[in-house]
Amino acid sequence: MTATAPPPAPLPAPPLVPPRAALRDTLGVGIGIFPLGLAFGVLLTQSGYAWWWAPLFSVLIYAGSVEFLAIGLLLAVTPLASLAMTTFLVNFRHVFYGLSFPLHRVRGRLGKAYSVYSLTDEAYALTATKPAETLSSGYVLGIQALCQAYWVTGGLLGALLGSALPAGLEGLEFTLTALIAVLAVEGYRATRDIPGPVLGLLSALTALLIAPGQLLAVALGLYVAALAVRHTLRSRRRAQ
Repeated sequence: MTATAPPPAPLPAPPLVPPRAALRDTLGVGIGIFPLGLAFGVLLTQSGYAWWWAPLFSVLIYAGSVEFLAIGLLLAVTPLASLAMTTFLVNFRHVFYGLSFPLHRVRGRLGKAYSVYSLTDEAYALTATKPAETLSSGYVLGIQALCQAYWVTGGLLGALLGSALPAGLEGLEFTLTALIAVLAVEGYRATRDIPGPVLGLLSALTALLIAPGQLLAVALGLYVAALAVRHTLRSRRRAQ
C-alpha cells in the first residue's frame, strides 16, 4: 500500500487592520471633508437658516452634495416628488457601492445599520483599498464615524461663522457649482472620457428646453438614461 500524503495545512488568516488605524487612514480625507463642511455651514446660515440646521442636515441627510442642493431646493419650496427624485438620482451610485462594500465584516445589527446609513464615497474608497478579509468591524465603523465627524464638525463651525458674518454675502451660492466643476475636471483628467461630459451637457440643455422648472431632476434622469444606452452599445460592440 502506498501512503497518502497528508492534506496541506490551511494558510494562516491575514492579520486584521486594527481599529486605531482608522484615524491615520482618514486624516487625508478629513483635510478635504472639513473645509467642504465649513463652506456648507456658512452657505446654510447665509441663506437664512439658523445655525442648528447644519448638524441637523448632516445627521438626517448626511450626503454632502444633496445637503448643498437641499438648501436651494427647500428655499424654493420644491415639491416633495422632485426632492425625492433628485436625491435618488444624485445618490444612485450608492446602490453599486453596496455590492462590494464589506458590510459582512461589521458586527451586530446596530453596527450594520449605522454602516449602511454612513456609507459615503470616502468611506467606500478607503475600504476598497484593502482586502475585505483584513478589515475588522471596529476599523470599518471607525472610518465611517470619523468621516461623519469631520463633516458635522466642519458644518457646525461654518454655521457659527456664517452667523457671525454680515448677511447678504454674495458668491457663496456658487460653492456647489465650483465643487462639481472641479470634480468634473479631475474626472476628465483621470479618464480622458469625452462622451461623458458631452452627454451631460446635452442632457442639461435638453432639460432646459423641455422642463425648465424641473431642470435638475430631468437632466439627471436623461443623463442616467444616456449612460445606460451608451453602456449597452459598448457591450454589444465588445461582444461582436
